[in-house]
Amino acid sequence: MADELTSPEQVIAAMVLPENRRNPYPFYDALRAFGNLIHVKPGLTVAVGYEECTRVLRDPRLRVQDEHSFDLAFPDWRSHSSLRGFTNSMLYRNPPDHTRMRALVSGAFTPRRLREVQPIIEDITDRLLDQTAELGADGTPVDLMAEFAFRLPVGVISELLGVSPRDQDWFRAMAAEVMIALEGVTNDQLQRANAAMDGLNTYLADLIAHCRRNPGDDLLTALVQVRDADGGGIGQDELLGNLVLLLTAGFDTTTHLLGHCVLQAIEEPDFAERLRVDEDFVPGYVEETLRHEPPVQATSRWADRDVDLLGTTIPADTKVLAIMAAGNRDPRRYPDPHRFDPDRKDVQPLSFAAGIHFCIGAPLARLETRIALPRLLRRFPKLDLAGTPTYRDRWLVRGHDHFPVRIGPEASDLYHGTKNASQERRHR
Repeated sequence: MADELTSPEQVIAAMVLPENRRNPYPFYDALRAFGNLIHVKPGLTVAVGYEECTRVLRDPRLRVQDEHSFDLAFPDWRSHSSLRGFTNSMLYRNPPDHTRMRALVSGAFTPRRLREVQPIIEDITDRLLDQTAELGADGTPVDLMAEFAFRLPVGVISELLGVSPRDQDWFRAMAAEVMIALEGVTNDQLQRANAAMDGLNTYLADLIAHCRRNPGDDLLTALVQVRDADGGGIGQDELLGNLVLLLTAGFDTTTHLLGHCVLQAIEEPDFAERLRVDEDFVPGYVEETLRHEPPVQATSRWADRDVDLLGTTIPADTKVLAIMAAGNRDPRRYPDPHRFDPDRKDVQPLSFAAGIHFCIGAPLARLETRIALPRLLRRFPKLDLAGTPTYRDRWLVRGHDHFPVRIGPEASDLYHGTKNASQERRHR
């Protein structure tokens, strides 16, 4: 169907339809037939080439959507608390505001902080594998997304920010609702996102007040103390906006990266075996998954003046959509780009964007996946599908909604043999 469309505008309209979101890649190829940097219509330019996406993401003249560009594209945006909340974060801020906010949050992802969080990731992974083994011990299908891929990054970011375990299921539901606001959705969906943002803001404001009264050794306390000591360098609304960003983006990407990694391993048993036994194989496998099946498909920039990019003039007040998933499969950059090849050399996916807005949580997402994936496959050597995985009804953040698996008969014996050891390890 994609190759029958006769204009870039038709391709863009078709690729975001619900029936086409499961496999948007033919539509990216159809767009590429019109060029690698395409004027789709007045006010919209699309990049699908690797170099073109890289330039869009790195060019300081192309800015993220902020209050000014929201005013042009969606004058009523201030009436939606979900949009106001994200606009208070570094996601929708340009320098100097972006620089100021990122400096506060960057302390969460230093090499030292990542070394400290590694045993937390390992412990949460092992606990979730214990629970998964118990759920599937009698052959009952287990939803890998609900029981493992969602719970791991939620557990990690909650541990870092001091969110109580009893609140994590509620938080996960609210985070899923508030992320809807990032996809250009209907008014009814925005109302759901607004309600979720209001709930998260109330929860986080209470958590911040608790941290001030009872400072702990968690990341939230550290952020609050830095903010309070800075003499107004970042406002309360900005602190809340960036915390919501950390809590939502902090798990969504990792969740779907894990899902994509596991599905590819189930479909290619040789890869699964290598992941179990060869630690050196794991990083390249994760990077190739990020290239081949990135959780975040695209991001956008805004030209607030005429910008010449690789010989093409982008007029002022034009939105530039960088489809990073298309850039990752640019045949000029990666030979045979639709083939999944974890032994591929020089893989540098665009999946976490680039430039000053490079995803600040990328090191944590990579670390969680590199730890959890081989542990999961070693624990459940007979892991297999128990049905067809279904995809979320989203295009921008693409991943599985349900992922039914059977963990295999060996898992029951492994579970009973390791349960006591896991409990003992956690109480050391």
